[in-house]
Amino acid sequence: MTKTATKPTTKEISFNDFRDEVLNDYKIARISRECSLLGRREVLTGKAKFGIFGDGKEVPQLAMAKAFKNGDFRSGYYRDQTFMMAIGELTAEQFFSGLYANPSIEAEPMSAGRQMGGHFATHSLDENGDWKNLTAQKNSSADISPTAGQMPRLLGLAQASKIYRNVAELDKATNFSSKGSEVAWGTIGNASTSEGLFFETINAAGVLQVPMVMSVWDDEYGISVHARHQTTKENISEILKGFQRDNKNNGYEIFVVNGWDYVQLIDVYQRAAKIAREEHVPVLIHVKELTQPQGHSTSGSHERYKNAERLQWEQDFDCLAQMRNWILDFELENENGETLKFVDNEDSLVAIEKEAKKAVSTAKRNAWSNYLSKIQDELQTASQLLATVAEKSSNGSFILKIKNDLDSIKEPIRKDILVAARKVLRFLKDENFAEKTSLQNFVKNAIDQGADLYSSHLLSETKENPLNTTPIAPSYATEANMVDARIIMRDNFDALLKKHPEVLIFGEDAGFIGDVNQGLEGLQEKYGEFRVSDTGIREATIIGQGIGMAMRGLRPIAEIQYLDYLLYALQIMSDDLATLRYRTFGKQKAPLIIRTRGHRLEGIWHSGSPMGGIINNLRGIHVLVPRNMTQAAGFYNTLLAGDDPALVIECLNGYRLKEQLPTNLGEYRTPIGAVETLKEGSDITVVSYGSTLRIVDEAAKDLAQVGIHIEIIDAQSLLPFDLDHQTVKSLAKTNRLLIVDEDVPGGASAYLLQEILENQKGYQYLDSQPKTLTAKAHRPAYGTDGDYFSKPSAEDVFEMVYSIMNEAKPQEFKSLY
Repeated sequence: MTKTATKPTTKEISFNDFRDEVLNDYKIARISRECSLLGRREVLTGKAKFGIFGDGKEVPQLAMAKAFKNGDFRSGYYRDQTFMMAIGELTAEQFFSGLYANPSIEAEPMSAGRQMGGHFATHSLDENGDWKNLTAQKNSSADISPTAGQMPRLLGLAQASKIYRNVAELDKATNFSSKGSEVAWGTIGNASTSEGLFFETINAAGVLQVPMVMSVWDDEYGISVHARHQTTKENISEILKGFQRDNKNNGYEIFVVNGWDYVQLIDVYQRAAKIAREEHVPVLIHVKELTQPQGHSTSGSHERYKNAERLQWEQDFDCLAQMRNWILDFELENENGETLKFVDNEDSLVAIEKEAKKAVSTAKRNAWSNYLSKIQDELQTASQLLATVAEKSSNGSFILKIKNDLDSIKEPIRKDILVAARKVLRFLKDENFAEKTSLQNFVKNAIDQGADLYSSHLLSETKENPLNTTPIAPSYATEANMVDARIIMRDNFDALLKKHPEVLIFGEDAGFIGDVNQGLEGLQEKYGEFRVSDTGIREATIIGQGIGMAMRGLRPIAEIQYLDYLLYALQIMSDDLATLRYRTFGKQKAPLIIRTRGHRLEGIWHSGSPMGGIINNLRGIHVLVPRNMTQAAGFYNTLLAGDDPALVIECLNGYRLKEQLPTNLGEYRTPIGAVETLKEGSDITVVSYGSTLRIVDEAAKDLAQVGIHIEIIDAQSLLPFDLDHQTVKSLAKTNRLLIVDEDVPGGASAYLLQEILENQKGYQYLDSQPKTLTAKAHRPAYGTDGDYFSKPSAEDVFEMVYSIMNEAKPQEFKSLY
């Protein structure tokens, strides 16, 4: 049954130590509250763009921080500032630096200004991009804004402890775990528990029995919408009672506690931590009767949707007001009959409150000064440059106006400086003098600096970048050993599991039966259920398992059974995985490998090829499209030698085709970002990838019979595409281009056109209009005929190429229709 805490279980300490701890907690909570109050004012005065704060949640976060140990991980949301302060990972000055979006990782260590305030992270990587000792620090995975988006990652952070506890080969990974004793701590607002990601994660954690403590901060509202519109029975712990463990069944331990009760909260969090840490049982803590004194955010006022009675209750039961009253009322008689108190009178608390207010005000001023000082230095330099060019230019009066307008801005931003400088360059376009060159260099340097401050670390910039790994070709025995291609996948995974004890493979049907195409046949039996495992049908949390475990030093390969199913997980991949390194300024990473299969199936639901959506949502993840299993296996080998996340899409209809078995399985590496020319030709360059290449090859043979010789290029990887610009070299020879793709019109084909014509400047070599041949705008109809009429066929390729040649040489290639 659900448990309501009643007894504190604190260790034996002296009364003086206890008093000092309580008063220090109160001071931290007051500092946090003052940050929220002053932060709101900074937004409303225009110094910050937006504010979302943790006021009203301070006391339960103090309790959570007391149970949080080195090595533990947090996966929370944007109201946990008090917790971060309590574990020593956030100062008031850093809080305001985040609010002002200071792009310095030293001043704003959470994200270097890339995320709005309230999004917290610790540094898992050092200045070289190498792992720090995660067991020697308290860890927070980088927050994201999408509601409940923190949940799938939380599952993986917790599962990592279970893996480290149960896989003996990982005993030496002491920088990542101390025998699996770490707890993953999740936080979420009560309204966000309505999201499917919350329920999917709760169910998965109960199945896996991982050390996870999930706190629900319940203030009865989701923005302006009351809990009666959010949750059945208006009570998340009530409806989750079915997850409560009992003597016969695994499940959760569930606690319910009031968010203003300091003593009860400490007791609950200590008990929850002990259960999760020692028994590896997930725990849900429903923290009720919380308040939100300033409303949801700076975008609105809660007085608009809360009645007077509710507003008065929130004042009375504000957790800080309740903690203050408890401190004032506390009395304890010791064994000598003496009455012990925390404070003799209110003056002591007033002093703490004044000290907190003063400290926060000072921190705010320092943060603003630090943020503004570098910009003011840049403005001064720009202003001097504008003054000097104004003296030399015939348009000096116009330039001086721009300069004076810039100088008049009291609180400038970098945009103001660059807008002025770039506008001035327009007035100088017909003039040449040294001062103009200086201004041009200033603008170029400012743009380069902006690229580092605001656009760096999308992918690895360390020595472990997989693009830097040396390609190794597959080697073969003297006598060809032709096997079903699935054997290459199976035996290569076998080699990787043997070579890398940190590698794990999991997904739907991945364990017991060895995946639906037998690419993992027999590997669970060989390596055990912790390293090769089945999961439930829950794609988002499969990816979440991978993200969390990868953030803790493991090398997971998460299998999504079919490419279409990836859409269930696309939000997590896009919002969390793809942005992780970027949003932490290179201070966290999750080198997760996602394995799936697709292309050329028949039917709406298992044969889509949504590549355009994938590549445009997943910038920050390598997207690899090998044409066969030899290439695919080589990609896995390459990725495990690097530290970037990737998606590998295997050809679904290629597992039973024959390929020659390499002798250096687990060792050879397919290069990422390199195309391969499969057939040379002189008339037209045809670019494609995956299973569609077999159709192109079939058409090429028929085209050769009528005197048309096409050059076939296998893209191999879409993100990135052709880093050495080999395609444009082909285009310089053939002067014609066709892209064949089974995505919808304007999908991946449009991306490839831009890459080739714009980025590689292939437009200059064209003698004919470039063409794309894609699937129809709808999902493929069921059956072989449905596939034939929905996706490009060999006949479509033949006729498209022929029509291009007909336009170029109408006398030689007469129209077919």
